[in-house]
Amino acid sequence: MNNKKTLKVRFLGGVGEIGKNMTALEYGKDIIIIDAGLTFPNADMPGIDLLIPDISYLVQNKDKIRGIVLTHGHEDHIGGLPYVLKEINVPVYGTKLTLMLLEHKLIEQKVAGYSLNCVKPSGVVKLGCFSVEFVHVNHSIPGSCALSITTPVGIVYHSGDFKVDLTPINGEMIDIPRISEIGKKGVTLLLCESTNVEQEGYTMSEHVVGETLDRLFADNARRRLIVATFATNVHRLQQIINLAEKHKRKIAFSGRSMLNVVDAATKVGEIDIPENLVVDIEKIKNYADKDLVIVSTGSQGEPMSALTRMAAGDYNQVQVGSNDTIIISASPIPGNERSIYQVINNLYRKGAEVVYKSITKIHVSGHACQEELKILHTLLKPKFFIPVHGEYRHLKKHCRLAKEIGMKESNMLIADIGDTVEVTPRSIRKGEKIQSGTRYIDGLSIDDSENVVRDRKHLAEDGLMVAVCCVSEDTGEIVQGPDIINKGSILSDAQIAEAKNIIIKTINSFDVKSVGDMSEIRNTIRKNLRNFIIKKTKKSPMIIPVVTEV
Repeated sequence: MNNKKTLKVRFLGGVGEIGKNMTALEYGKDIIIIDAGLTFPNADMPGIDLLIPDISYLVQNKDKIRGIVLTHGHEDHIGGLPYVLKEINVPVYGTKLTLMLLEHKLIEQKVAGYSLNCVKPSGVVKLGCFSVEFVHVNHSIPGSCALSITTPVGIVYHSGDFKVDLTPINGEMIDIPRISEIGKKGVTLLLCESTNVEQEGYTMSEHVVGETLDRLFADNARRRLIVATFATNVHRLQQIINLAEKHKRKIAFSGRSMLNVVDAATKVGEIDIPENLVVDIEKIKNYADKDLVIVSTGSQGEPMSALTRMAAGDYNQVQVGSNDTIIISASPIPGNERSIYQVINNLYRKGAEVVYKSITKIHVSGHACQEELKILHTLLKPKFFIPVHGEYRHLKKHCRLAKEIGMKESNMLIADIGDTVEVTPRSIRKGEKIQSGTRYIDGLSIDDSENVVRDRKHLAEDGLMVAVCCVSEDTGEIVQGPDIINKGSILSDAQIAEAKNIIIKTINSFDVKSVGDMSEIRNTIRKNLRNFIIKKTKKSPMIIPVVTEV
């Protein structure tokens, strides 16, 4: 394969996983980046706030990067950018709301010197040898676009996140005519999202949720309503605003991300709020329950979200009681089920009624189901196909779906993070691996390795023991200690005494005066203590021996 005429598609995130989507296209001396997302840690990552892609390869090649193009404004597509732009200062291109939400993040993270460039749907941006057209699609946030990228090897179509909604809230259907035209030109490579590939049929329209919400407003006419939903689901927020006006209720927004999104969407004209409809969350006590709806974050049971704090009785502005109906207008993200049901249980304990997806049609997805994916494949008729945005099973099933509608198995492949896929007008194959993986964000700190997470898990599961002892510089005898500080592991007083004796015997087995440094003694103490504790407790705490000469 002639590398001079080869497009390299480099996967930095979003394949084999849900979240932290990031892909780079490279041809010759030009690179463009598609999205830069994040994902959230699971219970096995204590103390970690966020996960973002490892961008070492891009930093090493930043002189080639012509820009970053964004499909839409969800966290898993733009959340990594405040960290990326601190290392790679390149222009960013996206639609109006996407950039407004991004700018909020950049200001919060004190990122300076960035260049945000607004592109309208159907707009085209020239970046080195790449020409990027933004194609309007339906999703659960306005301003969502697919990307039709003209490259020297042909068109690469990146679906972004999408669904086919025939009755969208803002009246703007996915641009099927334009997608059809792109297909007629000829598409060399399709990169298509796979999130809902396991779901048969079509994704329901957002209007279905509006009808359910309208009924719930009417059925709870004498009660206070609290609706928890994704802050970025702007169409859902607009429907709630419209229903608040229809049912003569004031609306209050709760949660920092909710307030940020409402502010950004209002400024760019994606949310229309009637005058005097919104009240400050601090002033809701001035209104009767029947005259109020509160819109809150926390639909995923996030520990510090407004709804979770309400459920725990730890939210001063809102005290949940028996005259409240809580509507959770979202589906659990895989892994969040336990947190969500804990919140629901706590809300029930406070006497509230709770409505959620397993009870009624209170949420619809923003992602394409099988029939919609088939429509996109059929319209584009790509020569080659790589499924993206999904765990391995999603990617595998998406390839099977493509095969069912006529694509050759040899013309598609499944990529892993760190893979480079080399594409020419006539061929597709895997090439070199690049440095990749995950960066762990803890507050303002970034760590590229898994050592921090491994050590924290070790501490959480087995605890910590610090053994402190002072020896004489002249005689080598113990003059103070040993003292043992034991945290998170259970040892009896007798076992602590035995551990101290092990330290004494270990030190006395050395000729301390002739030892060049204390590292050999410390390592031996650590080994002997670990063997003792494992034998007694079947646990292996982190052991830190401190031996000093005085």
